[in-house]
Amino acid sequence: MSMALAVLSACNQAESKMDEEPASNATNTVAGMKIAYVEVDSLMSQYIFCKEYTLILQKKSNNARNTLNQKGTQLQKAAANFQEKLQSNGFTSREEAERVQMALQRQQQDLQELQNRLGSELDAETAKFNEALRDSLQNFLKVYNKSKKYDLILSKAGDNILYAAKKYDITQDVINGLNKRYKSTLKKDVEKK
Repeated sequence: MSMALAVLSACNQAESKMDEEPASNATNTVAGMKIAYVEVDSLMSQYIFCKEYTLILQKKSNNARNTLNQKGTQLQKAAANFQEKLQSNGFTSREEAERVQMALQRQQQDLQELQNRLGSELDAETAKFNEALRDSLQNFLKVYNKSKKYDLILSKAGDNILYAAKKYDITQDVINGLNKRYKSTLKKDVEKK
């Protein structure tokens, strides 16, 4: 308990100024370790691979949503027609009404299965993107770090690092390097059309 109070007390006394020295001019050593961090939000918004894949995922998501909405609207119309016909005694027999009702239930079940399948496909595509991003970043950092010699490179997303001096930030170097290495697949797709 006293340790937690000491940490809180130290946090309250800390200044909130960021050291604006760029990463390339800093030694970035802490107790003999050379460290750096990369802003994940900046990486996601500035790395061309992320931008392109985000567009691809949005397009697939929109297509899935449009397909589901269209099929859902068709099902609603069919259900309304069934209800109207049922109330106006429009069926020739009870069996005919039951057959139509069973067909509507199958359509509803098919729609639910389609929703699950499209959701799973989108989840799989997102997982594939995340893995490709992780591989791309790790492979780049192996090459990048041969000359930089960092002992530790952290990812900073949101508040997972509560404070880090700007001199430890190598985000722009990493983004520039990744973009330089990246061979766009989206441009190739556009050129084919």
